[in-house]
Formats: sequence, structure tokens, C-alpha cells
Amino acid sequence: MFRRRESVPFSFVAEADRFRSNVAPPPRPRSTVSERAGRVLVGLAVVGGLAGALLLGLPALAPEQSPAHSQQTEAAHAR
Repeated sequence: MFRRRESVPFSFVAEADRFRSNVAPPPRPRSTVSERAGRVLVGLAVVGGLAGALLLGLPALAPEQSPAHSQQTEAAHAR
């Protein structure tokens, strides 16, 4: 590719990181009540799903303290 012929002054490059635009972005539109309610419902559904998974998963993760009866094969009974 071809290079630019004019040189860039060093002061311009040095001031580039301090440059601030005087043009403000447009203000964000306010969310409606239905949008906020939807976000709350989605958040509650996610938290409820995590809590339900935790409640249903904890018994499966807990170690058995005393098994009621141990399973034995027929070969163990034949002795």
C-alpha cells in the first residue's frame, strides 16, 4: 500500500489521547414499566431455577450415612 506523503506533527499525536469530543451522545430512552417488569420476571425465573436445581440436587450430592440394606449379588449368597 502507499504511504501518506504529509507527516503528522508529533504534538497532534501526543494530544490524541487527551482529546475529548464536545458532542454529547443522545440521552438513553427511559425504560417502560412493562420492560422493567419483564426484566424482573426473567431475573426471578433465573434465580428460581438455580434455587430449585440446588434444592433438588443437594440430596443426590449428600453422602449416605447408613444404608438400610446393602445390595449383594447371588454369588455372595452362595458361599
